[in-house]
Amino acid sequence: MCGKREGAGLMRSNAIDIRPIAGALGAEIGGVDLAGPLDGAAVGRLRQALLDHLVIFFRGQALDPAGLVAFARRFGKPGHYPFVKGLPDQPEVIEVTKLAHERVNFGGIWHSDTTYLATPPLGSLLYAHEVPPTGGDTLFANMFLAYEALSDGMKRMLSGLRAISSSAKADVTRTREDRIAASPGRAAREVFEASHPVVRTHPESGRKALYVNVAHTTRFDGMTEEESRPLLDFLFRHQVQPEFTCRFRWQPGSLAFWDNRSTQHNPVNDYHGHVRRMHRVTVEGDRPS
Repeated sequence: MCGKREGAGLMRSNAIDIRPIAGALGAEIGGVDLAGPLDGAAVGRLRQALLDHLVIFFRGQALDPAGLVAFARRFGKPGHYPFVKGLPDQPEVIEVTKLAHERVNFGGIWHSDTTYLATPPLGSLLYAHEVPPTGGDTLFANMFLAYEALSDGMKRMLSGLRAISSSAKADVTRTREDRIAASPGRAAREVFEASHPVVRTHPESGRKALYVNVAHTTRFDGMTEEESRPLLDFLFRHQVQPEFTCRFRWQPGSLAFWDNRSTQHNPVNDYHGHVRRMHRVTVEGDRPS
């Protein structure tokens, strides 16, 4: 349901309702029509909700690609995904679709988006157009909690370490092959690599987050993959424990907006024989530190 509008249709911040959905992270936002105008206070309240809850969800929205990009612009500059071409009229929007005959879904593994870039996105927005009757949920995990749950000794060990992320890591490359074949982007066959801190300090909240992920992180900077594997495997298991997570069930018109600096996500691939069609926009971020 949309909130009350005042004046020339402007959405006010006091109409916004914020309801946490889990103990670890995630909140559902009511009382707002994202296709309409938002005043500065309303945008500020949504940004604070994102910082407080790390991923925020909206139901019953009616957003065309231009509307999705316009909303994303309230939080920063929309980015471009290097591997898949965007929509012809809205190149910042990529379509994320799994068809009924397909068995592999796009990005179907725990990850933070494009950590193989020198400046990964601040966040991502995913809008549902068509969803299966059941299944196709997305899991999210809180990387602040994952870091804070580590022992003091492990925190000391990780302090100062950096890790290499690569776009060529096999576990995630296989999930985008069909998308690249159907609509290759300008860098479809290029390999991207970046070195980032294993423990990232959030630029707005100052909290520390574990910043490695099984989809993209290949090794610690200065070490071999074999040397890195035991500790990375522990961190990959540790950071997605159930108590750090929430789960979102999609409906047509649902929108999720997550903070890529402090979360991971995993789209569950449990809806073979059905179509799931989404539109995604990323918001440009800064260099992790």
